[in-house]
Amino acid sequence: MNKEKIILISVIVVIILTIGAVVFQRTAPGKYDGFAACLKEKNVTFFGAFWCSHCQSQKKLFGNSAKRLPYVECSTPDRKNQTQICKDENIKSYPTWRFADGSEQTGEVFLENLAEKSGCELPASK
Repeated sequence: MNKEKIILISVIVVIILTIGAVVFQRTAPGKYDGFAACLKEKNVTFFGAFWCSHCQSQKKLFGNSAKRLPYVECSTPDRKNQTQICKDENIKSYPTWRFADGSEQTGEVFLENLAEKSGCELPASK
């Protein structure tokens, strides 16, 4: 085999391994999957915007489980307007957590606070 073929095969292998690692990381179960599912079951809703740094920080607390959150995107793609659902729900700031009883908490909320307010159990710390 010549040198160019070896380099090409090596590059292809690295690309395949990288893609596989990214796909696995995105589909791997998260520590808070059950907690996120419980929030949804208890009619807790997380309203946010993709450009909101506090919303991103809030999602990071959930790690791989963030994809399971009962999340509603409030920003239009151009960042200039709010989606109709968030207008209808009178969402004024991000993040906003709304609970089944109609109460809200705005800003980044600790997971322990979400657990207490929702009645959902956090997984034990290791």
